[in-house]
Parts: sequence; structure tokens; C-alpha cells
Amino acid sequence: MPSDKILERKKQQVASLREQLSNAGSVVLTDYRGLTVEQDTNMRAVLREKGVEYKVVKNNILRHAIEGTAYEGFKDYLAGPTAIAMSKDEVAPAKVLFDFVKKIEALEFKAGAVDGKVIDVKGVEALAKLPSKEELVAKMLGSLNAPISGLVNVLNGNIRGLVVALNAIAEKKQNETA
Repeated sequence: MPSDKILERKKQQVASLREQLSNAGSVVLTDYRGLTVEQDTNMRAVLREKGVEYKVVKNNILRHAIEGTAYEGFKDYLAGPTAIAMSKDEVAPAKVLFDFVKKIEALEFKAGAVDGKVIDVKGVEALAKLPSKEELVAKMLGSLNAPISGLVNVLNGNIRGLVVALNAIAEKKQNETA
């Protein structure tokens, strides 16, 4: 039986992790066995830069943290070493980790979750291939801007045509008077 001090520390870890999970837009679980220190350090730096929190957690701590939450589906994936990546951004953890999974054979997805819905490895990979929110907004603005740009070009074309015709008439009249 663990001492009261250790038990209290574990309860705090569970409460902290539960709080982080409740605020996360997406979560990705990975198996990190075989990563070198350099690979892990580089990956953590990129994740931090993208606003993703990444940490190694004990399966029992995670198991207690997800108890009674929408993340209970993670229980099936809690075997072997587990690292968890969390972010308010729905696609950031999956996108960044997907790039590293392609480069580093040792890193593997276990599962993920978006807005509390647990997804498997294929779901995480599909999520990673989605465009980011900023890219979607840019595409939408481009789509909205295209008809307006087309209208401006058409109107400019008519005005240019009118100016060319008026210049031709003016030149013709100057040639007739000269």
C-alpha cells in the first residue's frame, strides 16, 4: 500500500490530467518505445511550438483520469508505454505527430479523440490529413473573394473597352479635322 504522501500526489496527477482532458479539443495517444533522446526532444519542441502539450503518463494514472468521462474508450489502448498529446486545436496533435510517425518508425499511434469521441489509428491518420482551421478559413475566404474579383475584372474589361473605343473615335475625328 502506498504512503499517504504518494497517494495524494497520484490523486493530484489524476485530477490535473482529468482537467487537461476536459479542456482539450483533441487528444492523441502514442507508443514512444524506441525513440532516441534527440528525436524525442525535437518532437517535443515542435509540439510545444504548435501549442500541443505532450507528456508520458502511467497507464493507471490515465485509467483513473478517464474514468467516468467521454475518454473511457481509451481503456482498450492502455497497454505498454503511453504518451499523450493534447491541444485545444482539433487537428494540431494529430498533424504534428503524423509527420513524426512517417519519419520515425519507432513512434506509433495508439488512439485519439476529437471533442471527446474516441477514434482508432485510422481515424487519427485521417484527422492528420485534414487541413488546419486556418487553411479552411483561407480557402473559404478565397472562395468568397473569387466571384467579387471576377466581377471587378468584367467591369474593368467593359471600362477598358469603352476607353479604347472612345480613343479610337477621338483619333478618327482628329484625323478628319487635320
